Amino acid sequence: MKVFKIDSEELLEKIAAYGKKAGRVTTRPLLLLYFVWKSPTTPAKEKRLILLSFAYLLLPIDLIPFSRFPLLGLTDEAFSVWTIYKKVSNHITPSIEWEVEKLLEDWFPETSYEILPD
Repeated sequence: MKVFKIDSEELLEKIAAYGKKAGRVTTRPLLLLYFVWKSPTTPAKEKRLILLSFAYLLLPIDLIPFSRFPLLGLTDEAFSVWTIYKKVSNHITPSIEWEVEKLLEDWFPETSYEILPD
């Protein structure tokens, strides 16, 4: 049986390329999934689900092609990520949250937050 190895740095580069087009808000759940996938405490079954979600999002093959049905094409990808995110969200730790925020600050340094007066 052939063993399939995934390079975590290459996967992160693909997420970065996708995320820089999609924006900070869209990228955050993807990075949370990525760090949950890398966590040694995440069960293997849930790691496989995360990889399936990434494969569906990042590979050019879609059940509903974006080129023919733009709104539906985005919706099916968002639904797949959201479904897996909800399933594995109990594995998101404060350290994972911190790593994600740090990476988002590196990727999107121009994003600033403003406190509006009451």
